Amino acid sequence: MKHTISELENIASQVRRDVLRMVHAVQSGHPGGSLGCADFFTALYFEILNHKPEFNMDGIGEDLFFLSNGHISPVWYSVLARSGYFEVSELATFRKINSRLQGHPTTHEGLPGIRIASGSLGQGTSVAIGAALAKKLNHDNSLVYVLTGDGELQEGQNWEAFMFAPHHEVDNLIVTVDYNGQQIDGPTEKILSLTSLKNKFEAFGWQVISYDGNNMEEVLKAMHYAKSLTGKGKPIVNLMSTQMGYGVDFMAGTNKWHGAAPNDEQLAKALDQLQETLGDY
Repeated sequence: MKHTISELENIASQVRRDVLRMVHAVQSGHPGGSLGCADFFTALYFEILNHKPEFNMDGIGEDLFFLSNGHISPVWYSVLARSGYFEVSELATFRKINSRLQGHPTTHEGLPGIRIASGSLGQGTSVAIGAALAKKLNHDNSLVYVLTGDGELQEGQNWEAFMFAPHHEVDNLIVTVDYNGQQIDGPTEKILSLTSLKNKFEAFGWQVISYDGNNMEEVLKAMHYAKSLTGKGKPIVNLMSTQMGYGVDFMAGTNKWHGAAPNDEQLAKALDQLQETLGDY
């Protein structure tokens, strides 16, 4: 293990601070899902992924990650910077004119770590399947990861991908669903119920793992378990239960902070709840 649970939790605390400060500075962005997924991203980049901050687009011989719900870019940018892909100071340019850190990740700015544009929802799993099949053709034993949102699964393209992957035994693929029960217009159960995702995925032929995405120990255990299941004929999906806005009491568990920025007073109150562990940019 590269880091202890405590060390990873400390990194996640700093990542959450980064997210809030980035969104506050430009009064624009998506803090809710970013805060909820900070533990996942921290575990992924600091413990799970076989990756190289010396970025190349092909990613031969290393694991690949794709962010399908691209609006939670702040948490991804923070973790990329904190793990060495670019200078942490560049986080201060988030969503500003000519910044490489666009509101939704894009490739034409050449930001290290970004392999696809992911502003439009529903496409990430399809891209990840293509990358996973390419690795098989190239005899590359590395893995492909993708994160999606639960509200995003209301997009039909996802279900074509979810049928395709088991049929073609894409068993070097690990999909994680941010299962927070919230989307921009309200709770997913009210907007368009997903009913039992576990039953759906199992019926489609996936290996399903469920865990608490805001418990670092559980996150690591589940992600290591998912890796152990690869290469056995089935794609793997993690149903990761999180709380939107996790880590800040007045932001947690509501869709209100899906795409809203805190004001000065709210930022100060939020930062008081999150330890500065790596130094603010």
